[in-house]
Amino acid sequence: MFSDELKAFRRLGFRHFLLQILNFASVIASGLMLWKGLGLILNTESPIVVVLSGSMEPAFYRGDLLFLTNPPGQRYHTGDITVYKIPGAEIPIVHRVLETRDVFMPFDNSTENRAINKRLAKLKLPPGEHQLMLTKGDNNHVDDIDLYQGLEWLNQRHIVGKVRGFLPYIGYVTIAMNDFPQLKYALLGGLGLLAVIQRE
Repeated sequence: MFSDELKAFRRLGFRHFLLQILNFASVIASGLMLWKGLGLILNTESPIVVVLSGSMEPAFYRGDLLFLTNPPGQRYHTGDITVYKIPGAEIPIVHRVLETRDVFMPFDNSTENRAINKRLAKLKLPPGEHQLMLTKGDNNHVDDIDLYQGLEWLNQRHIVGKVRGFLPYIGYVTIAMNDFPQLKYALLGGLGLLAVIQRE
């Protein structure tokens, strides 16, 4: 089945094999640099995410690819679609902002301010002005408080980004690779093999 490829590989020699591995590694490194550079420019840890559930239907469906930005100091408004991540949760969630609230964390520790600080203590906010958000999936009946793992509100540090655009169904490849890890390994193995035995 692969006899012609094996013969061609033997003819090319060890030096060519190493060159092909270096070329493959440079392609992978370039992709990672592009991803990190895009994240740095757009101020988000993940500039592109895939919708994994139907909680945002009909706005977004499972498999849609979303493009995010998160400029520093950006204000969020009711109706904005955000991607957030709660500490301890692995998967970011794509939901719409249902309500926003501005709070001021006082700099002093007076008795009146201690009551405010106690109510917002779980958020661990530094002194100053902060915007808090409550979110909900368009296809869900209730807000996301149960998803916040004990928090009552989200703040800026939980937000991965604001959705700026999307491509429908393109993310199904990622979903298939996560649902069937063998497919991911077969695809990566096939790409690696092609890169090694390629003659150019």
